[in-house]
Amino acid sequence: MSVFTIRQNHKRRYVILFLSLACFIIYRHFRGPSGKIIISRSMGLTANSSQFTLGGKPFRILGGSLHYFRLPRAYWRDRMVKMKACGLNTVTVDVPWSLHQPQKEELHFQGGLDLEAFLQLAADVGLWVILRPGPYIGTDLDLGGLPSWLLRDREMMLRTTYPGFIAAVNVYFDKLIPKVVPLQFKKGGPIIAVQVENKYGSHARDGNYMSFIKEALQERGISEALLTSDNHEGLKHGGVKGALRTLNLQKMKHDDIKYLEAVQPNSPVLVMELWTGRCDGWGGLHHSFAAEDLVSVVREMLRRGMSINLYMFYGGTNFGFMNGALANPSYKALVTSYDYDAPLSEAGDYTPKYHLLRDLFSNFNKILPEMPGLRWKEQYEAAILFQHLSLWDALPFTHEPFRAQFPVNMESLPVNNGNGQAYGYTLYETSITRGGSLKSGGNVQDRALVFVNQSFIGSFHHRNLELAVPDGKGKRTLSLLVENCGRVHSGKEMDNQRKGIVGDILLNRTPLRDFTIYSLDMTPAFINSLYRANWKTVPSKPSFPGFFQGRLFVNGYPSDTFMKLPGWSKGVVFVNGQNIGRYWDAGPQQALFLPGPFLNSGMNQVIVFEEAEADLKTQFEDSPDLGMTVDI
Repeated sequence: MSVFTIRQNHKRRYVILFLSLACFIIYRHFRGPSGKIIISRSMGLTANSSQFTLGGKPFRILGGSLHYFRLPRAYWRDRMVKMKACGLNTVTVDVPWSLHQPQKEELHFQGGLDLEAFLQLAADVGLWVILRPGPYIGTDLDLGGLPSWLLRDREMMLRTTYPGFIAAVNVYFDKLIPKVVPLQFKKGGPIIAVQVENKYGSHARDGNYMSFIKEALQERGISEALLTSDNHEGLKHGGVKGALRTLNLQKMKHDDIKYLEAVQPNSPVLVMELWTGRCDGWGGLHHSFAAEDLVSVVREMLRRGMSINLYMFYGGTNFGFMNGALANPSYKALVTSYDYDAPLSEAGDYTPKYHLLRDLFSNFNKILPEMPGLRWKEQYEAAILFQHLSLWDALPFTHEPFRAQFPVNMESLPVNNGNGQAYGYTLYETSITRGGSLKSGGNVQDRALVFVNQSFIGSFHHRNLELAVPDGKGKRTLSLLVENCGRVHSGKEMDNQRKGIVGDILLNRTPLRDFTIYSLDMTPAFINSLYRANWKTVPSKPSFPGFFQGRLFVNGYPSDTFMKLPGWSKGVVFVNGQNIGRYWDAGPQQALFLPGPFLNSGMNQVIVFEEAEADLKTQFEDSPDLGMTVDI
């Protein structure tokens, strides 16, 4: 009898174990990122007269923008989990064409650009996805995320049905869209909506363009809800039949809401970009939007039954040369930090906005996940940059110099497999036999340091168009080191964003001719090649521009830190070959974010390219410094 009882007990345990396993499998199969146990995948996001439905059930979009290309891959999950813990249910994802296809023949979807992995991670964390594949995304990127090689075509008309642009878009979409089609909602993935282009109403150059983009997406398998996104002024001209119009704004403007409802009656309202802050430009101030003001706007929108997407929920960093620029009222390049005064700081820390929003969103979620712990920030010992390499000594490690009778703009140079130069600096050299008045005529884009026989004589920029060249004997070398500070990312000026020298430079009214041109795009391959250069101990009076090299020692597991360069002027920082961005004493930004994943335990190589002045050490702090602040 006792043996029978034991066997019966075993049977009950096995049955319970089997039922538990079956329930878990069913839960895993049917649950969506919203955390619901069962959700129908037959009906995607639908706009009814006053609300959205998802899977046939009422749904409100509580979203936030997060750019995978503006933070290390190692931090993707951290930022998403913090987004989920704030009470959001959706992440909005922009796809930068320029980074995925830096050359016509190359498309990159690996490492930090693994879009599929990012989208799958969003699903794993429990977030739905609104995908913004472009081709133009804006997002304050260089040329709005369009690749610079498009500008090699002198007749190029961006964001139109111009044949050259359309052909390039088709090649890109042929590679991109098949990667995201399987990740759509009705196929079991997290993508609930796809945006058609971005803010086209304010551009509106071609009445056929939006229809082309919409059809290009659908022909390749996009079947989820389609959206457009515009400011008030663009709502009328930015829409396309079959796509829901959405609105962008920062403060609650009832006229904007009424206008959207008039243009698109009997539809739910989605604020696709509710701006949590603003980007910063060099030479300006850091912009701040008060937490109480933002939450007041969000509260009112939710009270009205509206859906929202916070742009940005996490901003991140313009690593490398990816920053864009403003055109109006005058040209201004954007800083390296893309903190954006967002609810999560550039280093992923919680801000007052985050806490207030979490309290507000908790009213729409029965139980919010625990807030993840914050990552440690380290104040490392200063790095002494004890080696020096002048710009002129680094030239043998650049691309083969190009000789031309006339100046050639950066994008048209015969480098990078015929794709031209996208970013960085370009050095133009020619011979002169006399001094006098040197005029750029606005043909230097964006900024040039000018030298005679490697001696600095002045600079050209958007407000300084004339220099005096000193007299001298015999033939001398005139050099212009031109920097692409960032292409304008929106507006009518986008077609005219070729960089370098884009026209004649006049010396005493005579155009300069016969140039030797060096491409200094500062790629990781170029920086790594400099180990073969003849570095020297820094002299008491080092020559500028120049490269300075030193070591940062990290004891134990690397932590995030902030790099400061007091006593330096303007340049670019490379850590272990990684371009972490530009610095400039013009401010407002005073410290560069250096994520722990970019560092090694032990010794780390630090190289600084400095244009004019060096203190020979770099500091590492445990807190950011975005500069003097002004309220929006």
